[in-house]
Amino acid sequence: MSVESIITKKLDVWTSVIKTKTASGRGSSNKLELYGIKKLRELILELAVQGKLVAQNKNDKPAIQFLKDLEIAKVKLIEQGSLKKVKPLALVDEVELPFSIPKSWHWERLGNLGNTQTGSTPPKANQEHYGSDIPFIKPADISDIGVDYDSMGLTFDGANKLGRIADEHSVLMVCIGTIGKCQLIDRKCSFNQQINSITPYVPEFGQYLYQALRSPYFSRLAWDKSSSTTIAILNKGKWESIPVPVPPLEEQKRIVVKVEELMALCDQLESQTEASIEAHQTLVKSLLETLTNAKDADELNESWQRISEHFDVLFTTEDSIDQLKQTILQLAVMGKLVKQDPNDEPASKLLERIAAEKEQLIKDKKIKKQTELKEVNESDFPFSTPEGWAVVRLGALIPQFQNGVSSRGDKKGKETIVLRLADIKDWRISENDTRRLIINEETIEKYLLKKGDTLIIRVNGSSEIVGRFITVEKVTDAIYCDHFIRMRFPIPCIEPNYLAILGSSRLVRDKISDLFISTAGQKTVNQTHISSLTLSIPPVMEQKRISERVRYLVAICDELKSKLQTVQRTISNVADSVKANY
Repeated sequence: MSVESIITKKLDVWTSVIKTKTASGRGSSNKLELYGIKKLRELILELAVQGKLVAQNKNDKPAIQFLKDLEIAKVKLIEQGSLKKVKPLALVDEVELPFSIPKSWHWERLGNLGNTQTGSTPPKANQEHYGSDIPFIKPADISDIGVDYDSMGLTFDGANKLGRIADEHSVLMVCIGTIGKCQLIDRKCSFNQQINSITPYVPEFGQYLYQALRSPYFSRLAWDKSSSTTIAILNKGKWESIPVPVPPLEEQKRIVVKVEELMALCDQLESQTEASIEAHQTLVKSLLETLTNAKDADELNESWQRISEHFDVLFTTEDSIDQLKQTILQLAVMGKLVKQDPNDEPASKLLERIAAEKEQLIKDKKIKKQTELKEVNESDFPFSTPEGWAVVRLGALIPQFQNGVSSRGDKKGKETIVLRLADIKDWRISENDTRRLIINEETIEKYLLKKGDTLIIRVNGSSEIVGRFITVEKVTDAIYCDHFIRMRFPIPCIEPNYLAILGSSRLVRDKISDLFISTAGQKTVNQTHISSLTLSIPPVMEQKRISERVRYLVAICDELKSKLQTVQRTISNVADSVKANY
């Protein structure tokens, strides 16, 4: 059986399982088919480095002869002054061998196959070193499809002073962060300290070496040998010690041709599948827009009924399920999710009571007079809301803010839970693995959380996390660290669960993205930012009905996602099992 037949057969196996597990083949399996194609690519490279992709030819000179030719080329480079003499790395021990290879092949450590380097970056003060003579490559410039040579460059003088230049036919590999990402370069390049390079002593070896270094085998070992504190790091010594299976030179050429041929086949399959996915995404987006465009709850219910009949086809990816969930939140804050009740007290009455209470609190000197809030305009809230609702700045509800405690523990006091970001799971507080510190009574009293409080994530590296609202759902004896802001309202005016819905909606998330401050990779929101947010406020009783409806619908979304993840795990297990047999 030809390799092409094996590859096609494996895709058929994965596709068959995907369609069986998803119950419907009508476009529902596209993302999983992409996963199958990813596994096919891995299989191709795994077969390549194990000597199973092309037939061996007894007339080929064995790999041991090729390695002798490499050594001769290395000596010439040293004699010419192009290369410094370095001590060879130790022979590969038999216990290190992860799989068997053909008799004509040979195991050799990466560092013995070419000149290895770790990159560097010129000081920013030396701007004269930056130019366009030689590309300067960073991890972001390396992708599966090639190298972006145009994003940044150095002058010849700057590159020479840096001393990190890799010639054409070299392989660059990221060894800090996204370890294993690599590419073959087709021109001289300089590169930064997150990248290692190997320039083979014989240029034509570069093509096969690239395929070997991007194989699952090499990637696994690279990750295994890396160390990590906050970011994974693979130093050059460990990197160049990794054993590489080396075929005879003529077989290397056949392998490279076959890999490229089969990868092109995968590209075709992927392109077809991606076109189908794009069509599916357009369909989902268009149908969800019919929900947000509904005039009222009755029209929404009609549209929902039509869509719900096709859930098995529409919501078959995590992205589409997330879109559905976000649409539910959007409908909630627009006042279209539940029917309005004319007997509910309108939000305007609530706001009048808050304004009166606010004046009294200022008069009693219990709160300070606030800076006048900016008036809400159409750009702040570009939707119409139902009768009985109000649109206001959050600050108009006179929230009380308190940034979290920065204490790392006191000498005397009471053992107390101090909530961290790690204690937030799925946007809820989890006390399963909390940290307890000795905290003095005064601090506990100041920072103690009460049921109904809202914690706001004050600082984080992710724009999707910073500014999130977390509801304190039950009585707790916990306080909170300085990654949070506590928000509570002296006058009950907003249902905590409805506030959490607002905080997760695009209405608020997009505004927070415009407001946060970025410093050293960290994004921060403050009390002023939160006070300036525009909120849609329904009558209190309607807030409760909305919260219940959202809870029910989001549970459906979570169930859909859980089932999808079960299918994905099944496909992964099947794919790995099939791959293991070849």
